[in-house]
Amino acid sequence: QVQLVESGGGLVQPGGSLRLSCAASGSISNFNVMGWHRQAPGKQRELVATITSGGTTNYADSVKGRFTISRDNARSTVYLQMNSLQPEDTAAYYCKAIRFTVQYWGQGTQVTISS
Repeated sequence: QVQLVESGGGLVQPGGSLRLSCAASGSISNFNVMGWHRQAPGKQRELVATITSGGTTNYADSVKGRFTISRDNARSTVYLQMNSLQPEDTAAYYCKAIRFTVQYWGQGTQVTISS
């Protein structure tokens, strides 16, 4: 049973930073792709960033230059460093892992940007 546990969410002021973590049960080397999605109230869940097992990254246009996804295979953890946060970044952030055709999701962590 694969478990993904997110942490690091919270309330920050505009312009602030947060680092989200996604800890996986077992080795993340087993996953072809890992990533972060987010869902704001009343909106569809959207892709934020992904990273492949080879380290190739991909970002939504809205976060390019502000967010950085990384992985630490030794700690079985994927990170999302978020800088220059804006109110429109407010959402529940979910970790996702893909192994071949199977997707696994974490329970989410809330990020709120407000002054």
